[in-house]
Amino acid sequence: MSNQPEFDVIVVGGGPSGATAAHDLATAGYKVMLLDKAGRIKPCGGAVPPRLLKDFDIPQSLLVAHARSARIIAPSNKKVVMPVGDGFVGMVDRDMFDEWLRNRAAESGATRVTGKCEAVDDSDEIVTLSYRADRHAELQTVTARAVIGADGARSKVAAQCLKNASRVPCVFAYHEVVEVPDAIDADYEPSRCDVYYQGHLSPDFYAWIFPHGKQASIGLGSADKGFPLRETTQAMREQTGLSGWKTIRKEGAPIPLKPLKRWDNGRNVLVAGDAAGVVAPSSGEGIYYAMTAGRMSARAVIEFLVTRDAKALRLARKSFMKEHGRVFWILGMMQFFWYRNDWTRERFVKMCEDPDVQRLTWEAYMNKQLVRRDPMAHVRIFFKDLGHLFGLRAVER
Repeated sequence: MSNQPEFDVIVVGGGPSGATAAHDLATAGYKVMLLDKAGRIKPCGGAVPPRLLKDFDIPQSLLVAHARSARIIAPSNKKVVMPVGDGFVGMVDRDMFDEWLRNRAAESGATRVTGKCEAVDDSDEIVTLSYRADRHAELQTVTARAVIGADGARSKVAAQCLKNASRVPCVFAYHEVVEVPDAIDADYEPSRCDVYYQGHLSPDFYAWIFPHGKQASIGLGSADKGFPLRETTQAMREQTGLSGWKTIRKEGAPIPLKPLKRWDNGRNVLVAGDAAGVVAPSSGEGIYYAMTAGRMSARAVIEFLVTRDAKALRLARKSFMKEHGRVFWILGMMQFFWYRNDWTRERFVKMCEDPDVQRLTWEAYMNKQLVRRDPMAHVRIFFKDLGHLFGLRAVER
């Protein structure tokens, strides 16, 4: 095989993670191919924190809405409103947002190619990737010194190049994007995210109604493969008075909720984004973490290309877990304890009435790090958590 590959790096998948990796690599002067399937939009509530706009130089014009509060609904239908305060939660439409990111990568020098990855041969020093432009097209091959697989929770790259990649636990998500009428005839606010912790809508996760400007995302997730996502979404629309709103599109996909134990093959392949499992437990938030993983993967690959030392690829996961691993662990424990049944979900919503909980939740979300400047607030929340979890009314007061 020739020692002169066609590209330095092939990035498979043009979502937020892959497009960010391709942009950063191309900006650094590397020859990059960005391979992405046509017409694929991931089901996603579309929430992004202000830090994402700053860290990744995203213009405000890409936001289709600004959410100023979140309302959470308990099994009993008890409602708790959590005002954001001085900040906001940005909302994006993945159709427009992802395409903007792909275009930015191309403008930075990446070569965009539309197609689906069929196979990755990582057995040699140079990686050979096979793809088809569409299902009827001839198989084409391309070579590179390294491959970044950012092709989703059921990553073809991860399945072929990493051990046990298919064992990561997933939530199966489904949503319907609807048109918001001029005259709103339901309990809906264009600046509020509604989150439903009700077992009949999701036995182990949650359902949502998120504003997208002139549109809204209505969806839910569950790790139960047999749970009727489409039928339950329709039932939720009827429950909330949104069944008559015009449906624009419907999308479904698995969403991983645990980072893989290893992101690289030890030679020349690395994964990022959903392929690496970087979606936050409990919240299901993925866009910020996907873009962060994409950036860290690009840095690791650059180090690998410079040093020719495959150990450099490990830096991506190491850097990500150092910065966000503790948050993922805490959110995973929250999901384990509070999403088990309607009794615990009811107590979780009750706990969210607490001002300390609300303040620290939003500060952590906005800044993407645990808040350390008020340790006593964490102590108070710890004991309140125990009280709610075990039903100790004296602690709840």
